[in-house]
Amino acid sequence: MPTQRKIDLVEELKQIIGRASITVGADFRGLRVQEMDQMRRRLRASSVEVRVIKNSLLRRAADQAGIPDLMQIIEGPTALVLSYDDPTEAAKAVMEYARSAPPTFTIRGAFMDGQVVSADDLKALVLLPPRPVMLAQLAGQLQSPLATFVGLLESPLQELSSLLQSALSELPGLIEARAKQLETAQGQS
Repeated sequence: MPTQRKIDLVEELKQIIGRASITVGADFRGLRVQEMDQMRRRLRASSVEVRVIKNSLLRRAADQAGIPDLMQIIEGPTALVLSYDDPTEAAKAVMEYARSAPPTFTIRGAFMDGQVVSADDLKALVLLPPRPVMLAQLAGQLQSPLATFVGLLESPLQELSSLLQSALSELPGLIEARAKQLETAQGQS
């Protein structure tokens, strides 16, 4: 029978993993206490939280939150790295730490947008430009064909406008010439 403390902890975990934009599972075996503290400080500076949670409690919380696939990145003693903001920035912070961490620290994978992401895919995610840059690139890619299309639509209108302007500029001279013809014709009759 679970104690009230464990029930409360599972409820808290359910809330935490439910609202996290990315959850990274990492093997921290072999890290000394000082190294764990250093990891927590470095990642906290990037708005990333590190938790070590008992697997059985995490399994219950994941089941209750409706995300049992989260357990695919959990194996043995696992540090959960959680972020509630931009998942790409959090992944960059974790990967940056992993490069300088002791060799016993390894990333197992991540869980984001309802899907499990392998460690290799997480590395690829880190190489992507930031979201605002990608949106600007997309907007540029969309703008180019649209500008060409608008230019094609404007071209016949510009030609028609030029033709009408030309005809209108010649109209006073034509009216004047016709008026002289009529005057001449009336004067001869």
